[in-house]
Amino acid sequence: MNCPWCEFNGTPRALHAHLSESHPEGVKFEDRGKRRVYVIECPVCGAGYDQTIKPRLNDPGFIEEFQDQIRLVAFDMLVNHLMAEHEESASESSDA
Repeated sequence: MNCPWCEFNGTPRALHAHLSESHPEGVKFEDRGKRRVYVIECPVCGAGYDQTIKPRLNDPGFIEEFQDQIRLVAFDMLVNHLMAEHEESASESSDA
């Protein structure tokens, strides 16, 4: 699979690791009233996905403490989207 932000090419698992290591800015964190959400947008088609982060505003340090794990979940959603919606990118995977 091809990285939608750079020249990286690899298996879905390798792409997932690459995204979290090289493109952490692809996942945004937002406050929406009493909710905190993570947001990721497909750079290929612009489709977006957002999800409420628990424990919301109850623990102000939660996102800072768990941001890497939250990004992994978001990038998992992106890799699944790329495989389902952008097959041409998925079919160009390498044997890495």
